[in-house]
Amino acid sequence: MASIWRYILAGLGLAALLVGILAVVYLTAPHSASGPDTSRSKKTANGLFVASFEPERGVIRQGELQSWLLTLKTAAGSPVEGAAITVSGGMPQHNHGLPTSPQATDYLGEGRYRIDGVKFTMSGWWQMRFAISAAAGSDSVVFNIVL
Repeated sequence: MASIWRYILAGLGLAALLVGILAVVYLTAPHSASGPDTSRSKKTANGLFVASFEPERGVIRQGELQSWLLTLKTAAGSPVEGAAITVSGGMPQHNHGLPTSPQATDYLGEGRYRIDGVKFTMSGWWQMRFAISAAAGSDSVVFNIVL
């Protein structure tokens, strides 16, 4: 009978140890209650520009080729003209890039650029990265999109 109690106590001790380890992992892991920042307007990484985006038709659609409008302003609020823009992105949690190669195709005036070839093939967390080179310098911005 004493050996059964020994096994029961050993099992309880092991269970308590596992619960403690799980608690430490949970409490020290980074948490985001609201998920990634999905704002559509933000300063670029080095603060040279303020960038904002919107789907040209107003809604981000899954599975459809679409165009976006990227608006660039200087930190002082002036439109950024003549910028060279490269676009990349993907799904950080799935570790893959975009299914297409979006490109800045037109300058529409007032700091607005058309980005053609944007497509999201599945729901989840996507990132769009814009590398910007203009008279004020080079900078970049990342937008999070959750479908």
